[in-house]
Amino acid sequence: MGFVAGVLGGLIGTGGCSVMLPVIHFWMGYPAPTAIGTTLFAVIFTAISGGIGHLARKNLDVRATAWLGGTGIVGVVAGSYLFTLLSGHASLLNLILGIAFLWPAVRMSWEGIMHTRKPQQEGSTVPGPAWGWVLMGLFVGVLTGVVGLGGGYVLVPGLIYLFGAPVYVTMGTSLATMIPLAVVGGGIKLLQGYVAVSSGLLLAGGTIIGAQVGAGIIKRFKPTTLKLIFGLYFLYVSIKFITGYFGIAVW
Repeated sequence: MGFVAGVLGGLIGTGGCSVMLPVIHFWMGYPAPTAIGTTLFAVIFTAISGGIGHLARKNLDVRATAWLGGTGIVGVVAGSYLFTLLSGHASLLNLILGIAFLWPAVRMSWEGIMHTRKPQQEGSTVPGPAWGWVLMGLFVGVLTGVVGLGGGYVLVPGLIYLFGAPVYVTMGTSLATMIPLAVVGGGIKLLQGYVAVSSGLLLAGGTIIGAQVGAGIIKRFKPTTLKLIFGLYFLYVSIKFITGYFGIAVW
């Protein structure tokens, strides 16, 4: 599971949490708070492995990564505090997770199917002012602390649609930004007792290898193909979490 999550995370810049979290929650029976903490802990290793892989291939903007990751740490601390308030309400966490997945899932699925896209700037940088990166970093950090998804599911569509970043640079920048967010968020959840350490390390072992594979083969895929992969999977996960809140099981 870790290897599959690492490959997909390396391809779409999400760190693999979106793959691991629903699997260990729905099919392995981990409670939502533990699933959130364990996957965020595992993504520390995914982000480091994949981020280094993208940096070596010049698929990321170092300056944007520093702003997003630095301000994101502040958001992670705040989000982790909110998580402690919600940890006793697993069904509500499921609903929040489902809603968080929904918008990027629909938007990217549509563009992947219709092959439509905003004009993409060429090059190896993320356009936009530093204050915009600061606001996004804070927002992503809070969500990372609350839902434990590493932030890639917001960073990827956000950098593409709000900043007009090239798709490949977006994937690498997103994954590298998640390094400090996952280290801080995963560390906090470890201290709070919401990490199944042995499971997290097994997942991490697979993601380290998988993230390198994903970073290495990313340019073999068309941007619209990556969007479709990203969008359809997130749409499935969103539906599963939301229906679960209402007591409806979706396989």
